[in-house]
Amino acid sequence: MKIHTIDGFIQSIYLVEYPDKLMLLDGCSRVDHDIVIDYIEHTLKRSRFDLALILVTHMHPDHAGGAYLLAKNCSAKIATSNAPGQWYSGFDGMLMHWTDMLLAAYVGTRKGKRWQLRYYPRYLKADHYLADGMAVPDFAEWQIMHTPGHTDRDIAVFHLPSQRIYVADLMVKVKGKLIAPFPLFYPKRYCHSLLAIKLLAPRSVLLAHEGEIPFSEIDFDGLIDSAPKVPVTHWRSIKHKVKHVMGLR
Repeated sequence: MKIHTIDGFIQSIYLVEYPDKLMLLDGCSRVDHDIVIDYIEHTLKRSRFDLALILVTHMHPDHAGGAYLLAKNCSAKIATSNAPGQWYSGFDGMLMHWTDMLLAAYVGTRKGKRWQLRYYPRYLKADHYLADGMAVPDFAEWQIMHTPGHTDRDIAVFHLPSQRIYVADLMVKVKGKLIAPFPLFYPKRYCHSLLAIKLLAPRSVLLAHEGEIPFSEIDFDGLIDSAPKVPVTHWRSIKHKVKHVMGLR
């Protein structure tokens, strides 16, 4: 087994290679579709149809945006959490979906990429809905961990033989320091998720926005202590800014 790291639109793309199949550890950004296929066909010299499975750790644009198109054009299956319902459901969900796509496009420009706003479906229909502790279908060496907090359906995936775990947006690095992600909808669940990874004590942790970090270099106690105690979301941020402008805070 080998994990290839590809530079995506605003995130690292992790492509797992076996002699007979490939797996994406997340659904990428919509604009990463061609990058992934080009890497499979020209760097790995393999067929795009070797891509057997695409994990979607949660529904944000840089993790689910490319899933459907890649699955369609590579005949791959999609697997995700078995959390009930759809993350972007209802009118509020539709607004949040567009807000997240705009935010992803903006982050891309901050990383020196050209402005690219690409739509992707806000509802996900997966082939596999995975409970906590389940093995990944057809990739039995990999085990699912539910790690909610950032959203209600975040998952991590743990490779048992190498003791490496991909945690997506469980933590991000800002100005050289690991902190909680934005948004953070469920602070208590988030701290429980951090504690679960701490107790697992993997050899290393793969992040969507920072690469691979040795477990020993991550201060989990500090992350838990500094994590927000109340939700930090789009709407709360907007309300705070409006109150600040109006002199109400």
